[in-house]
Amino acid sequence: MANLFQKITEKQISRRTFLAATAAGTASLALAGCGTALAPVGANYDAAAINGEGQWIPAACWFNCGYKCYNAALVVDNVVVRQKTDDTHPDSFNNPQLRGCLRGRAQQQQAFGADRLKYPMKRKHWEPLTGGDKSLRGKDEWVRISWDEALDYVAAELKNAKEKYGNSSILMPTWGDNFCDFYNAINGFGGYTTVQDTSSVGTYLHVSGILGILPAGMNDANDRLDLLKSETIVLYGCNPAWASAGLPSYNLVHAKEAGAKFIYVGPSYNETANLVDAKWIQVRPGTDTAFLLSIAYVMVTEDDPLSNPIIDWDFLNRCTVGFDAEHMPADAALNENFKDYILGKYDNQPKTPQWASEICGTPVEDIVWYAKEMRKDKKVTVLHASAPARCNNADDFPQILMTVAAMGGHFGKPGHACGSGQYYQSTNCGPNLVMMGASGAPVIPNPCTDIITGPELWDAVLSGNYNRTGPALWGDLASVGPKDIDIHVIIHSWRNSLQTTQGVKKGIEAHRKVDFVVSCAYSLNASAQYSDIVLPIVTQWERQSSYFYLGFYNRDVQFFPSKVIEPLYEAKSDQWIGMELCKRLGVDVGKAYPMSEEQQYFNIIAGTTVINKEGTGYETLVTITEEDLSWWASKYGKTDGKPQQGRIGLKELMEQGKYQIERHEGDNFGHITYEAFVKDPENNPLGSKSGKFEIYCQTKADRINAMGRSTLKPYPSYIQPLNGYEQSFKDWGKKIKSDYPYQVTNPHYLRRAHTGFDYLSWLREAMPNPVFISAQDAEEKGIKDGDTVLLTNPHGKVIRQASVSQRLMPGYIELPHGTWLELDEATGIDKSGSDNYLCAPITSGQGVSGYNTQLVNMEKYDGAPLTHDYLWPMRAVKL
Repeated sequence: MANLFQKITEKQISRRTFLAATAAGTASLALAGCGTALAPVGANYDAAAINGEGQWIPAACWFNCGYKCYNAALVVDNVVVRQKTDDTHPDSFNNPQLRGCLRGRAQQQQAFGADRLKYPMKRKHWEPLTGGDKSLRGKDEWVRISWDEALDYVAAELKNAKEKYGNSSILMPTWGDNFCDFYNAINGFGGYTTVQDTSSVGTYLHVSGILGILPAGMNDANDRLDLLKSETIVLYGCNPAWASAGLPSYNLVHAKEAGAKFIYVGPSYNETANLVDAKWIQVRPGTDTAFLLSIAYVMVTEDDPLSNPIIDWDFLNRCTVGFDAEHMPADAALNENFKDYILGKYDNQPKTPQWASEICGTPVEDIVWYAKEMRKDKKVTVLHASAPARCNNADDFPQILMTVAAMGGHFGKPGHACGSGQYYQSTNCGPNLVMMGASGAPVIPNPCTDIITGPELWDAVLSGNYNRTGPALWGDLASVGPKDIDIHVIIHSWRNSLQTTQGVKKGIEAHRKVDFVVSCAYSLNASAQYSDIVLPIVTQWERQSSYFYLGFYNRDVQFFPSKVIEPLYEAKSDQWIGMELCKRLGVDVGKAYPMSEEQQYFNIIAGTTVINKEGTGYETLVTITEEDLSWWASKYGKTDGKPQQGRIGLKELMEQGKYQIERHEGDNFGHITYEAFVKDPENNPLGSKSGKFEIYCQTKADRINAMGRSTLKPYPSYIQPLNGYEQSFKDWGKKIKSDYPYQVTNPHYLRRAHTGFDYLSWLREAMPNPVFISAQDAEEKGIKDGDTVLLTNPHGKVIRQASVSQRLMPGYIELPHGTWLELDEATGIDKSGSDNYLCAPITSGQGVSGYNTQLVNMEKYDGAPLTHDYLWPMRAVKL
């Protein structure tokens, strides 16, 4: 059997041969007890599955994919032999099955792949406290070590860093203390330097609440039944078919069948737009503010309350501040307003369609047409993604999108909305109908106050200083300014930060500079690859516990997955690692981790509530008996709990794996966001300073301007984006292109969830990850479908196969987000097409991660053609 795995690792047998062999049962494997060796067993798993043997277990799909679907695994002798998706009830629109996508159906390969990390390991040329030969990080050999050795090494490095340089010398580049069980140990030890990254939601992260929009621009549209009432649905930068696979596309199709007309706004005509036959309004990346300013200009100049009522003046007067001079907020420090700005009063440049068209590339007639579609007497729902907000200098995008919708009165009424069409609440916003309980586990706060902005992270590690702008986000403008930082240790846990942060080349330099790098991982991602010690962790299939994304929105349902298999090899959970480090670091284990993971999950289940039939409150979901408590304890260990009465028994819930609310037109569970506010703004104020939608927002300008990167007006205005379209020209006036004339963005892609899943050969073959190029640009460069293409800029070089399409604007390229770095250090070329290898480690405004404002050159590659990445050797570690 070892011989078989050696062949798999070395790719001496083909992937198809191995799959055929395992499917037939001839290469069956099982974990022998709790030992570390794989041993052959006699069971024919294929026959077992056919004969109905084994157990179907509701299985977690734990990545940040943008939605939530149902998966189940058929387990025979601790081996998953089949997967399936939702068949728990008949499918209907009112009660749809939550069917898994190709990623969820590939989780089996993730747990059992030959490239699974099996044992703690260290770099061959690493030396304690000095790092040894740091230049070999990323390319050194690995040596197997014991858990005691690994944890002793990690604890010694942390103690050394703290004693010599203080806790701020320890960097954990993630988002917060509640994302992973590991953090309590480090916070109990004194804390760490962390990262402030706008990441998924872009500029919505720090401006939405102060503008009056719901936080982070999420969960702020209406529910899926109300979507059927809309006459026009705008998909602004949205592609849920790829970015939120599952019910969102299904809901959009039903809205189309109900009579809605669709508009898609963006630089490429994507799969969702095609699905609903949307009219395409072309807008270049990073120029959305210019486009929407011209929309507002047309609405103002063509509105006539009697003969052509476009603007909802009643809504603007009651529900907003700052649109015109007569409706300014009390704290306004600038004697300017939005209406006069778009008319050109302050800069002698009216924001006409002709002005915008030169910047955003939208035909003038399409701008005028779109403005008229936003009129007040149409039921319009605008569903936005955050792609336009993930651009440099896009701080005003959330405000201008809100403003244009407010001008048409498209908030707080049936069929009218302006909010998120992305992420877990896509097309179905509102409070959860099934509300998860709390785990009861404490979160030890991080005592360190150093927070580095994401795009500036690697520069901070290399230079020893950074611009401390985080305090401005919560109103502490006086604490903003330059600050020294001296990073000596990097800890990777939960997030593949080297791969997901802009400027991967600088990230590699930073990793090779510091004294020590450690990663918790179950596969050799980029962060683990450039570490000194790697600690193998279990997948969610090997734990009876919750996970961060389990509670994210699909408002009609909550999932309750179970442990599928026993832990493989020597993999341990994050909490186990944290507890063991506490013992070595002098941290009180009982304070950091007072209860087991199983107890935490039990608490969540027992505390889960469900909306009552009247829709007025919540009631207990789960019935728990003394027999249930004994059953849970027999499977997962001693549990503190008590009997309770609910709607569904504990065993039935866990066997089913989810609880879902069936919806009907006219039920008590509908949701119209901002409805109470729109009906009575004075008694139902929003979260902004004025209590209204702030078209003029002094807080926005004060906070972002204090950071020193950009100068914003309190109202939305156009700022030329850093690395944006205008900067693709050497001479904008004469339209002479620069050395990097193409704009490139990084769309979400169905084979991955960010960087998760990317190493699975099943998905690599199904979704080949090309670079998407417009037909016009391809013809000019002599590039055909399948040709290997080289993209270059000052920050990196990547190659991928071309996919030539009429669905992209000329001058625009799409390089899908999240591939695993495959770097040839001799040439400096990444073969995977890593987006962040090209993304400039620079930022603007509030510190946005401007993934979608990047510039490159493109040419047909003159080297050997790139082979398909599913044929590449697995990233399996030989020990």
